[in-house]
Amino acid sequence: MRPDVLRVLPRLGNPPTLSAMENLTETLLTYKSAIVAGWIALFFAAERLCPAAPVPLDRAGRWRRLVSNGGLFGANVVVSLLIVVPVSLWAADAAPDWRGTHAPWWQGGWGVVLDLLLLDFLIYWWHRANHAIPFLWRFHEIHHLDETLDSTTAIRFHWGEVALSACARAVFILAFDIPLESVLIFEIQVLLAAIFAHSNLRLPAGLERAIGWVVITPAIHWVHHHAVRRDTDSNYGNLFSFWDRLFGSFSPNRRRLDMKIGVERETERPFWRLMIRPFEGRVS
Repeated sequence: MRPDVLRVLPRLGNPPTLSAMENLTETLLTYKSAIVAGWIALFFAAERLCPAAPVPLDRAGRWRRLVSNGGLFGANVVVSLLIVVPVSLWAADAAPDWRGTHAPWWQGGWGVVLDLLLLDFLIYWWHRANHAIPFLWRFHEIHHLDETLDSTTAIRFHWGEVALSACARAVFILAFDIPLESVLIFEIQVLLAAIFAHSNLRLPAGLERAIGWVVITPAIHWVHHHAVRRDTDSNYGNLFSFWDRLFGSFSPNRRRLDMKIGVERETERPFWRLMIRPFEGRVS
């Protein structure tokens, strides 16, 4: 792997050594799962102690849902190991390194900040494409078919969408010469932000309104999961909410606890049906 793949967050004015770069990248790879697992465990517990909305399922229904969401997540762990990680490593290694010679200002600590802003902007458009392009929606629909919204929805994706997203991310890495550690930091941030946004945690109304001008909150994302297509096709942001405001996709609707969650004119399916759903025939 070329040395510049391993750029990391240096102290300003102090270029990092290669060993420091390698150590940070290794640390991110080692602790990524632990960080995400701890975060989802925190919200899983908190949203049950202080829920924003009652869960519309009996005990058996809750267990079936957890099995489905957990099964989808398990499949994604396998796909991540077989596809996502190798593709991301390859793209970071194959990137043309034009930033090192033509954009020295896009390096170091500020370079990582710009990378995260750029990747968040790109994932906004990728998410929007998943709603607008029928082929991509076939896979992304599995995420939206969940009729209950909580932290486990954040890890409920079809393995096909995860693989397609990895390929799209590889294109971004190659096009913008994004270093591996920026990708790893962003992937952790994506998961932490998604768990927060999907959570059924009740926040103080004033706090949620205030931070909602900058970041995607549970109330904002709740509308995105409303089983009415005009709301489903809105509020695409991952971390920052201002992309939706800038590009006209922010829904004026506010969360109501009686909003039906899911996909318009569709119902939830058992785990095995969710796995084959993208490949089924559709009636126009």
